[in-house]
Amino acid sequence: MIQGTASNVGKSIITAGLCRIFKQDGYRVAPFKSQNMALNSFITKEGLEIGRAQVVQAEAAGIEPEVDMNPVLLKPTGDSKSQVVVQGKVWTELNAVDYYRYKQGLTSMVTESFERLAAKFDIIVLEGAGSPTEINLRDNDIVNMFMARLASCPVLLISDIDRGGVFASLAGTMLLFTEAERAYVKGFLINKFRGDRSLLDDGLRQLRDITGKPVLGVIPYFHLDIDDEDSQSERLEAGGDGGGTRGLEIAVIRLPRMSNYTDFSALSRIGGASVQYCAAARDLDKASLIIIPGTKNTMRDLAWMRANGLEDAVKKHAAAGKPVFGVCGGYQMLGRHISDPHNVEGGGELEGMGLLPVETVFEPEKHRTRVSGKFLRLGGIFNELSGKEIEGYEVHMGNTKPCGDSGGEAPVALITDSVSGKEFTDGAHSGAVYGSYIHGIFDAKSIASTVVKALYNANGLEYDCALSEISARQHKENQYDVLANILRDSIDMDSVYKILDDGMTNR
Repeated sequence: MIQGTASNVGKSIITAGLCRIFKQDGYRVAPFKSQNMALNSFITKEGLEIGRAQVVQAEAAGIEPEVDMNPVLLKPTGDSKSQVVVQGKVWTELNAVDYYRYKQGLTSMVTESFERLAAKFDIIVLEGAGSPTEINLRDNDIVNMFMARLASCPVLLISDIDRGGVFASLAGTMLLFTEAERAYVKGFLINKFRGDRSLLDDGLRQLRDITGKPVLGVIPYFHLDIDDEDSQSERLEAGGDGGGTRGLEIAVIRLPRMSNYTDFSALSRIGGASVQYCAAARDLDKASLIIIPGTKNTMRDLAWMRANGLEDAVKKHAAAGKPVFGVCGGYQMLGRHISDPHNVEGGGELEGMGLLPVETVFEPEKHRTRVSGKFLRLGGIFNELSGKEIEGYEVHMGNTKPCGDSGGEAPVALITDSVSGKEFTDGAHSGAVYGSYIHGIFDAKSIASTVVKALYNANGLEYDCALSEISARQHKENQYDVLANILRDSIDMDSVYKILDDGMTNR
């Protein structure tokens, strides 16, 4: 099990890297995180919802993501409430106090999920959440030492040296563990180190003297294009795209409750494109394409855009014939009307931006499915997408339909539901405004590059960058292999395998 001294110290990425190493070494390996909190979710082939981090880890392990890898997912709907997804389906919505009161009742489902995985795989790499020593919350823990005890598994404790105070974080966490909990910790990992490792040697020796635990690895600071948790992603800082090539700007509205920002990773990998996450109207002035992403609360985030002048900026952009693309909640915003008769998002009605001839009604049952298909004949700037194959997934509460006076539906894609096998149309387009419910719509081979080339053509520019036609899937595979190589070079894997072999028999 990988536990951390705090949130965002590298638990998810190190878990993924270890999954890839064990896969490379011939083991059947799977990830597990009993409770995750994220808006960046994914739909399994059975139509069930789990956190994106466990999907990344499953991909690194070379296996199909399944709901047992993340039996409890919390999706924040506001500052103090979250939608609670249990074994892939919406259970309820609770505030923090009520969730802590009820969550012990979820332990049987967590246990069942873990035991089903353990029966199928040689190695399970468990991931903790936040800090395992939030002593005020210890009695209700279902994700850190609760899981270590349940699985009877050794723990590696990781801390981020780039934040500063790494020795105090590790020693302090050990101090706050109970004596029984300290026995589970077999060693430390220090993440995001920059510089000469020999400068750490004296500190590492003193840390071992203080805690009695060895440092099994010092992992260098690295940049890889691997999906991470939406709330903590460095890609979202200062508007950046995580180091993509500068060029024509693609602006993604950074909504307060934005979900699934990874929908646009494929665009940032294309030469000559720069994906910027923007929260101010002035930041949209230079954009060649504006994207409105998914959100956990469409109506509140549309009201936020309206108050901040972002809606007016989007409308001005569209009126100039420049493209706008809405995904999921962003698609709903582009329509004429949104209503919530079942109080899914707090109730009420709201006029949309009016850029697409559709209207949305929120329904109590969440729509979750994987889809595949192709773009239909599109007009406007992205007409060259017509007929290209796409795949992705849908996860939304709203039902969006053409308005009665729309003059006929102009859908974006014809797709097949992988769960039911039914075929249906998705999305709508009008002029240079496009909307779709498909997460991952830009991921298939050549989709992102076609979009970027179209933007160059529309701006009267010649596209002379080398086009990468590698699929998102192959790109991810390459990145997971690089991650594994970095970890092999920096972690004492012989000791890790010995810890695995010994398990908790030497407590």
